[in-house]
Amino acid sequence: MSVEDFVALVSQVTGAIDGMAVDKQLQDELNRRFPADGAVFQRIAAACREGVAEGWLCRHEQGGIRFGRVAKPAPALHGYSIDVVEMDDVVGPHHEHPRGEVDMVMPLDADARFDGAGAGWFVYGPGSAHRPTVAGGKAHVLYLLPGGEIRFTGQ
Repeated sequence: MSVEDFVALVSQVTGAIDGMAVDKQLQDELNRRFPADGAVFQRIAAACREGVAEGWLCRHEQGGIRFGRVAKPAPALHGYSIDVVEMDDVVGPHHEHPRGEVDMVMPLDADARFDGAGAGWFVYGPGSAHRPTVAGGKAHVLYLLPGGEIRFTGQ
C-alpha cells in the first residue's frame, strides 16, 4: 500500500464526518458507521500494520512511542490531518487539542486499551487535553486532527 492509497482509504472516514462537530456524538456515529469489526475499519487497521512493517508508517521513535504524520490537512481529507502512533504499555506526552481529536484505536494485543478504550473510535472535543496512554499491551492509534492542530504542553 502506498501513502496515497492510505490517504484515500482514510478519506472515506473524513468524508463521512465532514462538517460534524468533534464531540461524543461523533464518536457514537463513527462507531455506528465504521465499527471495529467492519470492513473499512479492518482495512485501515491492516494498512496500519502493513505500513509499520514496511517502514513508511511510524518512522520516528521517542520515549518508547513510534509515530509519524501521514498527511497534512488537505481538501481530500476534509481538513483533517492523519497521524499514526504505535504504543506498548506507555504514557505519551501531554498535549492539547484546540479543535478536538478523533482517535481510531486498533489493539494489537487483545487487552490493549487507549485511554481506557478498546477497539473502535474515541473522540476528544475541542479544548481537551491528555497524556495518551496505552495499557495492557500494544496498539496502533490513528488520530485525525481538524486543521492538523495539536499543542504539546511540556507538562
